[in-house]
Amino acid sequence: MTVIEDSKLKKAITAAALGNAMEWFDFGVYGFVAATVGKVFFPDASPAVQTIAALATFSVPFLVRPLGGVFFGAMGDKFGRQKVLSLTIIIMAISTFCIGLIPGYATIGLWAPVLLLICKLAQGFSVGGEYTGAAIFVAEYSPDRRRGFLGSWLDFGSIAGFVLGAGFVVVLTAAMSEANFLSWGWRVPFFLAAPLGLIGLYLRHAAEETPAFTERLKRTEQEDKDALKERPAVPIAEILSKHPRSLAICIGMVLVTNVTYYMLLTYMPTYLSKTLGYTEDHGALIIIAVMVGMLFVQPLVGFLSDRVGRRPFLAIGSALVLFLSWPAFHLIAGGQTVGIFFGLLILAIGLNCLVGIMAATLPALFPTRIRYSALAISFNISVIVAGLTPTITAWLVEATGNIYMPAYYLMIAAAAGLVTTVFLKETANRPLYGDTPNASNRKEAKALLAEHYLYIEESVEKIDEAMGELQDQMDLLQQKRDRLVGQHPKLT
Repeated sequence: MTVIEDSKLKKAITAAALGNAMEWFDFGVYGFVAATVGKVFFPDASPAVQTIAALATFSVPFLVRPLGGVFFGAMGDKFGRQKVLSLTIIIMAISTFCIGLIPGYATIGLWAPVLLLICKLAQGFSVGGEYTGAAIFVAEYSPDRRRGFLGSWLDFGSIAGFVLGAGFVVVLTAAMSEANFLSWGWRVPFFLAAPLGLIGLYLRHAAEETPAFTERLKRTEQEDKDALKERPAVPIAEILSKHPRSLAICIGMVLVTNVTYYMLLTYMPTYLSKTLGYTEDHGALIIIAVMVGMLFVQPLVGFLSDRVGRRPFLAIGSALVLFLSWPAFHLIAGGQTVGIFFGLLILAIGLNCLVGIMAATLPALFPTRIRYSALAISFNISVIVAGLTPTITAWLVEATGNIYMPAYYLMIAAAAGLVTTVFLKETANRPLYGDTPNASNRKEAKALLAEHYLYIEESVEKIDEAMGELQDQMDLLQQKRDRLVGQHPKLT
Protein backbone atom coordinates (compact mmCIF):
# COMPACT_ATOMS: atom_id res chain seq x y z
CA MET A 1 0.00 0.00 0.00
CA THR A 2 1.48 3.35 -1.10
CA VAL A 3 0.45 6.67 0.49
CA ILE A 4 1.06 9.50 -2.00
CA GLU A 5 2.28 12.84 -0.62
CA ASP A 6 0.22 15.82 -1.84
CA SER A 7 3.29 17.89 -2.69
CA LYS A 8 4.71 15.17 -4.97
CA LEU A 9 1.31 14.55 -6.51
CA LYS A 10 0.75 18.22 -7.42
CA LYS A 11 4.23 18.47 -8.88
CA ALA A 12 3.64 15.36 -11.02
CA ILE A 13 0.25 16.55 -12.31
CA THR A 14 1.60 20.00 -13.19
CA ALA A 15 4.67 18.65 -14.97
CA ALA A 16 2.65 16.18 -17.04
CA ALA A 17 -0.17 18.60 -17.89
CA LEU A 18 2.16 21.40 -19.01
CA GLY A 19 3.87 19.16 -21.56
CA ASN A 20 0.50 18.13 -22.92
CA ALA A 21 -0.55 21.78 -23.03
CA MET A 22 2.49 22.57 -25.13
CA GLU A 23 1.67 19.73 -27.56
CA TRP A 24 -1.86 21.04 -28.06
CA PHE A 25 -0.72 24.65 -28.16
CA ASP A 26 1.03 23.70 -31.40
CA PHE A 27 -2.07 21.85 -32.66
CA GLY A 28 -4.25 24.85 -31.87
CA VAL A 29 -1.88 27.25 -33.61
CA TYR A 30 -1.41 25.00 -36.63
CA GLY A 31 -5.13 24.35 -37.03
CA PHE A 32 -5.90 28.07 -37.00
CA VAL A 33 -3.04 29.10 -39.31
CA ALA A 34 -3.42 26.15 -41.74
CA ALA A 35 -4.78 28.41 -44.47
CA THR A 36 -1.88 30.83 -44.03
CA VAL A 37 0.67 27.99 -43.94
CA GLY A 38 -0.81 26.75 -47.22
CA LYS A 39 -0.22 30.14 -48.84
CA VAL A 40 3.35 30.44 -47.50
CA PHE A 41 4.57 26.94 -48.29
CA PHE A 42 2.35 25.93 -51.25
CA PRO A 43 1.69 29.24 -53.07
CA ASP A 44 1.25 27.80 -56.58
CA ALA A 45 -1.64 25.50 -55.63
CA SER A 46 -5.35 26.36 -55.63
CA PRO A 47 -6.84 27.47 -52.28
CA ALA A 48 -8.48 24.06 -51.76
CA VAL A 49 -5.26 22.19 -52.51
CA GLN A 50 -3.30 24.61 -50.30
CA THR A 51 -5.56 23.75 -47.38
CA ILE A 52 -5.36 20.00 -48.02
CA ALA A 53 -1.57 20.20 -48.35
CA ALA A 54 -1.22 22.15 -45.10
CA LEU A 55 -3.46 19.68 -43.27
CA ALA A 56 -1.54 16.79 -44.84
CA THR A 57 1.65 18.24 -43.37
CA PHE A 58 -0.18 18.11 -40.05
CA SER A 59 -1.29 14.49 -40.59
CA VAL A 60 1.84 12.87 -42.08
CA PRO A 61 3.81 13.04 -38.78
CA PHE A 62 1.25 10.67 -37.28
CA LEU A 63 2.78 7.96 -39.46
CA VAL A 64 6.01 8.16 -37.41
CA ARG A 65 4.27 8.33 -34.04
CA PRO A 66 4.31 4.54 -33.66
CA LEU A 67 8.09 4.63 -34.14
CA GLY A 68 8.33 7.21 -31.39
CA GLY A 69 6.00 5.08 -29.27
CA VAL A 70 8.17 2.00 -29.74
CA PHE A 71 11.37 3.92 -28.97
CA PHE A 72 10.19 5.96 -25.99
CA GLY A 73 7.98 3.13 -24.68
CA ALA A 74 10.93 0.76 -24.36
CA MET A 75 13.04 3.56 -22.83
CA GLY A 76 10.29 4.43 -20.35
CA ASP A 77 9.84 0.83 -19.19
CA LYS A 78 13.61 0.42 -18.81
CA PHE A 79 14.86 3.74 -17.41
CA GLY A 80 11.75 5.40 -16.01
CA ARG A 81 8.88 7.68 -17.01
CA GLN A 82 10.38 10.93 -15.71
CA LYS A 83 13.57 10.73 -17.81
CA VAL A 84 11.69 10.00 -21.04
CA LEU A 85 9.17 12.82 -20.48
CA SER A 86 12.04 15.27 -20.00
CA LEU A 87 13.47 14.17 -23.36
CA THR A 88 10.17 14.34 -25.29
CA ILE A 89 9.44 17.89 -24.17
CA ILE A 90 12.90 19.03 -25.37
CA ILE A 91 12.32 17.57 -28.85
CA MET A 92 8.80 19.04 -29.00
CA ALA A 93 9.98 22.53 -28.01
CA ILE A 94 12.87 22.62 -30.49
CA SER A 95 10.88 21.29 -33.47
CA THR A 96 7.95 23.65 -32.82
CA PHE A 97 10.28 26.65 -32.45
CA CYS A 98 12.03 25.74 -35.71
CA ILE A 99 8.75 25.88 -37.66
CA GLY A 100 8.69 29.61 -37.01
CA LEU A 101 12.21 29.95 -38.45
CA ILE A 102 11.59 28.25 -41.82
CA PRO A 103 11.64 30.69 -44.79
CA GLY A 104 8.68 30.55 -47.18
CA TYR A 105 8.48 28.95 -50.61
CA ALA A 106 9.18 32.30 -52.26
CA THR A 107 12.60 32.41 -50.54
CA ILE A 108 13.98 28.85 -50.67
CA GLY A 109 11.56 27.08 -53.00
CA LEU A 110 10.88 23.37 -52.46
CA TRP A 111 13.07 23.28 -49.37
CA ALA A 112 10.40 25.24 -47.49
CA PRO A 113 7.74 22.47 -47.39
CA VAL A 114 10.51 19.86 -46.98
CA LEU A 115 11.87 21.57 -43.84
CA LEU A 116 8.32 22.05 -42.55
CA LEU A 117 7.70 18.33 -42.96
CA ILE A 118 10.97 17.46 -41.18
CA CYS A 119 9.96 19.61 -38.18
CA LYS A 120 6.51 18.03 -38.11
CA LEU A 121 8.06 14.55 -38.28
CA ALA A 122 10.28 15.39 -35.29
CA GLN A 123 7.17 16.54 -33.44
CA GLY A 124 5.35 13.34 -34.36
CA PHE A 125 8.26 11.19 -33.15
CA SER A 126 8.40 12.93 -29.77
CA VAL A 127 4.64 13.03 -29.32
CA GLY A 128 4.66 9.25 -29.87
CA GLY A 129 5.95 8.93 -26.32
CA GLU A 130 4.55 12.15 -24.85
CA TYR A 131 0.85 11.61 -24.13
CA THR A 132 1.11 7.96 -23.10
CA GLY A 133 4.09 8.72 -20.86
CA ALA A 134 2.29 11.66 -19.26
CA ALA A 135 -0.88 9.59 -18.73
CA ILE A 136 1.14 6.79 -17.10
CA PHE A 137 3.05 9.31 -14.98
CA VAL A 138 -0.19 10.80 -13.63
CA ALA A 139 -1.96 7.44 -13.22
CA GLU A 140 0.92 5.83 -11.33
CA TYR A 141 1.08 8.81 -8.97
CA SER A 142 -2.67 9.11 -8.39
CA PRO A 143 -4.53 7.57 -5.44
CA ASP A 144 -6.94 4.89 -6.66
CA ARG A 145 -10.06 6.77 -5.52
CA ARG A 146 -9.04 10.00 -7.30
CA ARG A 147 -7.37 8.70 -10.46
CA GLY A 148 -10.24 9.80 -12.72
CA PHE A 149 -10.30 13.35 -11.36
CA LEU A 150 -6.52 13.78 -11.34
CA GLY A 151 -6.12 12.15 -14.75
CA SER A 152 -8.66 14.56 -16.24
CA TRP A 153 -6.26 17.44 -15.57
CA LEU A 154 -3.88 16.00 -18.13
CA ASP A 155 -6.36 16.63 -20.91
CA PHE A 156 -7.40 19.86 -19.21
CA GLY A 157 -3.85 20.87 -20.12
CA SER A 158 -4.48 19.73 -23.70
CA ILE A 159 -7.60 21.85 -24.07
CA ALA A 160 -6.01 24.80 -22.27
CA GLY A 161 -3.02 24.60 -24.62
CA PHE A 162 -5.33 24.53 -27.61
CA VAL A 163 -7.33 27.52 -26.35
CA LEU A 164 -4.13 29.44 -25.64
CA GLY A 165 -2.74 28.71 -29.10
CA ALA A 166 -5.97 29.43 -30.94
CA GLY A 167 -6.68 32.54 -28.88
CA PHE A 168 -3.20 33.86 -29.49
CA VAL A 169 -3.68 33.46 -33.25
CA VAL A 170 -7.03 35.27 -33.11
CA VAL A 171 -5.47 38.17 -31.17
CA LEU A 172 -2.61 38.40 -33.66
CA THR A 173 -4.90 38.41 -36.71
CA ALA A 174 -7.02 41.13 -35.11
CA ALA A 175 -4.00 43.24 -34.15
CA MET A 176 -2.21 43.27 -37.51
CA SER A 177 -3.01 43.52 -41.17
CA GLU A 178 -3.53 40.41 -43.30
CA ALA A 179 -0.35 41.16 -45.23
CA ASN A 180 1.78 41.40 -42.08
CA PHE A 181 0.28 38.22 -40.67
CA LEU A 182 1.02 36.40 -43.92
CA SER A 183 4.53 37.86 -44.02
CA TRP A 184 5.72 37.21 -40.45
CA GLY A 185 2.90 37.30 -37.91
CA TRP A 186 2.01 33.60 -38.21
CA ARG A 187 5.51 32.70 -36.99
CA VAL A 188 5.18 34.39 -33.60
CA PRO A 189 3.06 31.69 -31.87
CA PHE A 190 5.61 29.01 -32.77
CA PHE A 191 8.37 31.02 -31.09
CA LEU A 192 6.51 30.72 -27.77
CA ALA A 193 7.43 27.02 -27.75
CA ALA A 194 10.92 27.88 -26.46
CA PRO A 195 9.94 29.46 -23.10
CA LEU A 196 7.09 26.97 -22.62
CA GLY A 197 9.50 24.11 -23.24
CA LEU A 198 12.02 25.44 -20.71
CA ILE A 199 9.33 25.75 -18.05
CA GLY A 200 8.06 22.25 -18.79
CA LEU A 201 11.57 20.80 -18.72
CA TYR A 202 12.25 22.40 -15.33
CA LEU A 203 9.03 21.00 -13.85
CA ARG A 204 9.58 17.51 -15.24
CA HIS A 205 13.19 17.41 -14.15
CA ALA A 206 12.13 18.43 -10.63
CA ALA A 207 9.42 15.74 -10.41
CA GLU A 208 10.38 12.38 -8.87
CA GLU A 209 9.94 9.00 -10.53
CA THR A 210 6.55 7.31 -10.03
CA PRO A 211 6.08 5.01 -7.00
CA ALA A 212 4.98 2.11 -9.22
CA PHE A 213 8.10 2.21 -11.40
CA THR A 214 10.37 2.73 -8.38
CA GLU A 215 8.86 -0.34 -6.72
CA ARG A 216 9.27 -2.41 -9.87
CA LEU A 217 12.90 -1.28 -10.17
CA LYS A 218 13.58 -2.41 -6.59
CA ARG A 219 12.06 -5.82 -7.29
CA THR A 220 14.16 -6.14 -10.45
CA GLU A 221 17.33 -5.32 -8.52
CA GLN A 222 16.50 -8.00 -5.97
CA GLU A 223 15.41 -10.66 -8.47
CA ASP A 224 17.79 -10.22 -11.39
CA LYS A 225 20.57 -7.64 -11.43
CA ASP A 226 21.59 -8.74 -14.93
CA ALA A 227 18.22 -7.54 -16.25
CA LEU A 228 19.22 -3.96 -15.51
CA LYS A 229 22.17 -4.26 -17.91
CA GLU A 230 20.07 -5.44 -20.85
CA ARG A 231 19.18 -3.05 -23.66
CA PRO A 232 15.59 -1.74 -23.74
CA ALA A 233 13.40 -4.25 -25.56
CA VAL A 234 9.91 -3.86 -27.01
CA PRO A 235 7.68 -6.72 -25.80
CA ILE A 236 5.52 -6.88 -28.95
CA ALA A 237 5.13 -10.67 -28.84
CA GLU A 238 4.05 -10.54 -25.18
CA ILE A 239 1.55 -7.75 -25.86
CA LEU A 240 -0.04 -9.63 -28.75
CA SER A 241 -0.12 -13.03 -27.02
CA LYS A 242 -0.96 -12.11 -23.41
CA HIS A 243 -2.85 -8.81 -23.70
CA PRO A 244 -4.84 -8.85 -26.99
CA ARG A 245 -8.04 -7.72 -25.25
CA SER A 246 -6.34 -4.71 -23.65
CA LEU A 247 -4.70 -3.89 -26.97
CA ALA A 248 -8.06 -3.90 -28.78
CA ILE A 249 -9.74 -1.83 -26.04
CA CYS A 250 -6.99 0.78 -26.17
CA ILE A 251 -7.22 1.05 -29.96
CA GLY A 252 -11.02 1.41 -29.83
CA MET A 253 -10.97 4.08 -27.11
CA VAL A 254 -8.23 6.13 -28.74
CA LEU A 255 -9.89 5.88 -32.14
CA VAL A 256 -13.26 7.35 -31.12
CA THR A 257 -11.68 9.93 -28.78
CA ASN A 258 -8.98 11.28 -31.08
CA VAL A 259 -11.05 11.26 -34.28
CA THR A 260 -13.55 13.47 -32.44
CA TYR A 261 -10.70 15.52 -30.96
CA TYR A 262 -8.97 16.26 -34.25
CA MET A 263 -12.25 16.82 -36.06
CA LEU A 264 -13.39 19.42 -33.55
CA LEU A 265 -10.12 21.09 -32.64
CA THR A 266 -8.00 20.89 -35.80
CA TYR A 267 -10.28 20.50 -38.82
CA MET A 268 -13.26 22.57 -37.68
CA PRO A 269 -11.64 26.03 -38.10
CA THR A 270 -10.79 25.16 -41.73
CA TYR A 271 -14.25 23.62 -42.28
CA LEU A 272 -16.01 26.76 -41.06
CA SER A 273 -13.91 29.16 -43.12
CA LYS A 274 -13.12 27.25 -46.32
CA THR A 275 -16.10 24.90 -46.70
CA LEU A 276 -18.95 26.93 -45.19
CA GLY A 277 -17.57 30.38 -46.01
CA TYR A 278 -17.70 31.92 -42.54
CA THR A 279 -15.14 34.57 -41.69
CA GLU A 280 -12.14 33.09 -39.90
CA ASP A 281 -12.59 35.30 -36.82
CA HIS A 282 -16.30 34.42 -36.55
CA GLY A 283 -15.73 30.66 -36.53
CA ALA A 284 -12.60 30.85 -34.39
CA LEU A 285 -14.25 32.81 -31.59
CA ILE A 286 -17.16 30.35 -31.39
CA ILE A 287 -14.80 27.35 -31.24
CA ILE A 288 -12.70 29.02 -28.55
CA ALA A 289 -15.84 29.77 -26.52
CA VAL A 290 -16.87 26.11 -26.71
CA MET A 291 -13.37 24.98 -25.73
CA VAL A 292 -13.38 27.29 -22.70
CA GLY A 293 -16.63 25.61 -21.68
CA MET A 294 -14.94 22.22 -22.07
CA LEU A 295 -12.28 23.30 -19.58
CA PHE A 296 -14.89 23.50 -16.83
CA VAL A 297 -16.59 20.21 -17.77
CA GLN A 298 -13.36 18.20 -18.04
CA PRO A 299 -12.52 17.86 -14.31
CA LEU A 300 -16.22 17.23 -13.54
CA VAL A 301 -16.26 14.19 -15.86
CA GLY A 302 -13.11 12.86 -14.21
CA PHE A 303 -14.57 13.44 -10.73
CA LEU A 304 -17.84 11.68 -11.58
CA SER A 305 -16.01 8.78 -13.20
CA ASP A 306 -14.46 8.05 -9.79
CA ARG A 307 -18.01 7.73 -8.44
CA VAL A 308 -19.92 5.90 -11.19
CA GLY A 309 -17.09 4.35 -13.23
CA ARG A 310 -15.37 4.87 -16.59
CA ARG A 311 -17.55 2.60 -18.74
CA PRO A 312 -20.72 4.76 -18.50
CA PHE A 313 -18.86 7.80 -19.84
CA LEU A 314 -17.32 5.86 -22.71
CA ALA A 315 -20.79 4.61 -23.63
CA ILE A 316 -22.45 8.05 -23.29
CA GLY A 317 -19.72 9.87 -25.22
CA SER A 318 -19.73 7.33 -28.06
CA ALA A 319 -23.54 7.37 -28.24
CA LEU A 320 -23.66 11.19 -28.37
CA VAL A 321 -21.16 11.28 -31.24
CA LEU A 322 -22.90 8.42 -33.08
CA PHE A 323 -26.47 9.71 -32.91
CA LEU A 324 -25.99 13.48 -32.75
CA SER A 325 -23.13 14.17 -35.19
CA TRP A 326 -25.44 14.68 -38.16
CA PRO A 327 -27.84 17.00 -36.26
CA ALA A 328 -24.79 18.89 -34.94
CA PHE A 329 -23.39 19.50 -38.43
CA HIS A 330 -26.86 20.44 -39.65
CA LEU A 331 -26.91 23.19 -37.01
CA ILE A 332 -23.36 24.26 -37.91
CA ALA A 333 -24.21 24.49 -41.62
CA GLY A 334 -27.29 26.62 -40.92
CA GLY A 335 -25.29 29.85 -40.87
CA GLN A 336 -26.69 31.16 -37.57
CA THR A 337 -24.29 31.91 -34.72
CA VAL A 338 -26.55 30.22 -32.17
CA GLY A 339 -26.83 27.12 -34.36
CA ILE A 340 -23.05 26.93 -34.85
CA PHE A 341 -22.50 27.28 -31.11
CA PHE A 342 -24.95 24.53 -30.14
CA GLY A 343 -23.74 22.24 -32.92
CA LEU A 344 -20.18 22.54 -31.66
CA LEU A 345 -21.40 22.23 -28.07
CA ILE A 346 -23.02 18.85 -28.82
CA LEU A 347 -19.76 17.51 -30.20
CA ALA A 348 -17.81 19.06 -27.32
CA ILE A 349 -19.96 17.35 -24.66
CA GLY A 350 -19.44 13.98 -26.33
CA LEU A 351 -15.72 14.68 -26.53
CA ASN A 352 -15.60 15.68 -22.84
CA CYS A 353 -17.13 12.35 -21.83
CA LEU A 354 -14.46 10.50 -23.80
CA VAL A 355 -11.42 12.61 -22.98
CA GLY A 356 -12.33 12.96 -19.31
CA ILE A 357 -11.69 9.25 -18.63
CA MET A 358 -8.95 8.35 -21.11
CA ALA A 359 -5.87 9.25 -19.04
CA ALA A 360 -7.22 7.24 -16.08
CA THR A 361 -8.46 4.25 -18.08
CA LEU A 362 -5.68 3.46 -20.56
CA PRO A 363 -2.78 2.99 -18.07
CA ALA A 364 -4.92 0.49 -16.12
CA LEU A 365 -5.00 -1.89 -19.10
CA PHE A 366 -1.39 -3.12 -18.86
CA PRO A 367 1.02 -4.17 -16.06
CA THR A 368 3.81 -1.84 -14.91
CA ARG A 369 6.64 -3.85 -16.47
CA ILE A 370 5.39 -3.30 -20.04
CA ARG A 371 2.89 -0.48 -19.47
CA TYR A 372 4.75 2.28 -21.33
CA SER A 373 5.64 0.11 -24.34
CA ALA A 374 2.22 -1.53 -24.63
CA LEU A 375 0.29 1.71 -24.24
CA ALA A 376 2.54 3.70 -26.58
CA ILE A 377 2.30 1.07 -29.33
CA SER A 378 -1.47 0.50 -29.12
CA PHE A 379 -2.22 4.21 -28.63
CA ASN A 380 -0.20 5.29 -31.65
CA ILE A 381 -1.59 2.58 -33.93
CA SER A 382 -5.02 4.16 -33.62
CA VAL A 383 -3.64 7.69 -33.67
CA ILE A 384 -2.39 7.03 -37.23
CA VAL A 385 -6.02 6.76 -38.32
CA ALA A 386 -7.22 9.56 -36.04
CA GLY A 387 -4.42 11.91 -37.10
CA LEU A 388 -5.41 11.58 -40.74
CA THR A 389 -8.90 12.86 -39.87
CA PRO A 390 -8.37 16.51 -41.00
CA THR A 391 -6.76 15.51 -44.31
CA ILE A 392 -9.19 12.72 -45.21
CA THR A 393 -12.22 14.78 -44.21
CA ALA A 394 -11.07 17.80 -46.23
CA TRP A 395 -10.46 15.54 -49.24
CA LEU A 396 -13.88 13.82 -48.86
CA VAL A 397 -15.70 17.14 -48.71
CA GLU A 398 -13.78 18.44 -51.73
CA ALA A 399 -14.27 15.21 -53.74
CA THR A 400 -17.96 14.65 -52.99
CA GLY A 401 -19.19 18.18 -52.39
CA ASN A 402 -21.09 16.78 -49.38
CA ILE A 403 -20.68 19.05 -46.37
CA TYR A 404 -21.91 16.28 -44.02
CA MET A 405 -18.97 13.96 -44.68
CA PRO A 406 -17.36 14.95 -41.32
CA ALA A 407 -20.51 13.75 -39.52
CA TYR A 408 -20.43 10.37 -41.25
CA TYR A 409 -16.74 10.02 -40.44
CA LEU A 410 -17.44 10.70 -36.76
CA MET A 411 -20.31 8.21 -36.69
CA ILE A 412 -18.06 5.37 -37.89
CA ALA A 413 -15.52 6.13 -35.16
CA ALA A 414 -18.29 6.35 -32.53
CA ALA A 415 -19.57 2.90 -33.50
CA ALA A 416 -16.11 1.53 -32.68
CA GLY A 417 -16.32 3.29 -29.31
CA LEU A 418 -19.64 1.64 -28.44
CA VAL A 419 -18.26 -1.80 -29.31
CA THR A 420 -15.25 -1.08 -27.09
CA THR A 421 -17.54 -0.28 -24.15
CA VAL A 422 -18.85 -3.85 -24.19
CA PHE A 423 -15.38 -5.31 -23.66
CA LEU A 424 -13.97 -2.74 -21.21
CA LYS A 425 -13.79 -3.94 -17.62
CA GLU A 426 -14.42 -1.30 -14.96
CA THR A 427 -11.18 0.13 -13.55
CA ALA A 428 -12.46 2.93 -11.27
CA ASN A 429 -11.31 2.84 -7.62
CA ARG A 430 -9.05 -0.13 -8.27
CA PRO A 431 -5.25 -0.41 -8.36
CA LEU A 432 -3.55 -0.31 -11.74
CA TYR A 433 -2.99 -3.70 -13.35
CA GLY A 434 -0.47 -5.60 -11.17
CA ASP A 435 0.26 -2.63 -8.87
CA THR A 436 -0.28 -2.24 -5.15
CA PRO A 437 -3.09 0.16 -4.12
CA ASN A 438 -2.39 3.93 -3.87
CA ALA A 439 -4.00 6.09 -1.17
CA SER A 440 -4.09 9.79 -0.28
CA ASN A 441 -3.59 9.20 3.45
CA ARG A 442 -3.41 6.43 6.07
CA LYS A 443 -7.16 6.49 6.76
CA GLU A 444 -7.91 6.00 3.09
CA ALA A 445 -5.21 3.31 2.94
CA LYS A 446 -7.00 1.31 5.66
CA ALA A 447 -10.32 1.66 3.82
CA LEU A 448 -8.71 0.57 0.55
CA LEU A 449 -7.14 -2.40 2.30
CA ALA A 450 -10.55 -3.44 3.64
CA GLU A 451 -12.03 -3.11 0.14
CA HIS A 452 -9.12 -5.09 -1.27
CA TYR A 453 -9.71 -7.90 1.24
CA LEU A 454 -13.41 -7.89 0.37
CA TYR A 455 -12.54 -8.10 -3.32
CA ILE A 456 -10.25 -11.06 -2.60
CA GLU A 457 -12.99 -12.78 -0.59
CA GLU A 458 -15.51 -12.32 -3.40
CA SER A 459 -12.97 -13.52 -5.96
CA VAL A 460 -12.18 -16.61 -3.88
CA GLU A 461 -15.91 -17.36 -3.55
CA LYS A 462 -16.31 -17.18 -7.33
CA ILE A 463 -13.29 -19.43 -7.81
CA ASP A 464 -14.69 -21.90 -5.24
CA GLU A 465 -18.03 -21.92 -7.07
CA ALA A 466 -16.29 -22.50 -10.40
CA MET A 467 -14.18 -25.28 -8.86
CA GLY A 468 -17.33 -26.85 -7.37
CA GLU A 469 -19.03 -26.81 -10.75
CA LEU A 470 -15.88 -28.25 -12.30
CA GLN A 471 -15.75 -30.97 -9.63
CA ASP A 472 -19.36 -31.93 -10.37
CA GLN A 473 -18.45 -32.22 -14.04
CA MET A 474 -15.38 -34.29 -13.12
CA ASP A 475 -17.54 -36.64 -11.01
CA LEU A 476 -19.96 -37.14 -13.91
CA LEU A 477 -17.07 -37.77 -16.29
CA GLN A 478 -15.54 -40.25 -13.81
CA GLN A 479 -18.83 -42.14 -13.55
CA LYS A 480 -19.13 -42.27 -17.34
CA ARG A 481 -15.52 -43.50 -17.58
CA ASP A 482 -16.12 -46.21 -14.99
CA ARG A 483 -19.17 -47.47 -16.90
CA LEU A 484 -17.23 -47.62 -20.17
CA VAL A 485 -14.20 -49.26 -18.56
CA GLY A 486 -16.46 -51.88 -16.97
CA GLN A 487 -17.66 -52.93 -20.42
CA HIS A 488 -14.14 -53.63 -21.73
CA PRO A 489 -12.34 -56.85 -20.68
CA LYS A 490 -8.79 -55.51 -21.03
CA LEU A 491 -9.35 -52.04 -19.53
CA THR A 492 -10.91 -53.54 -16.40
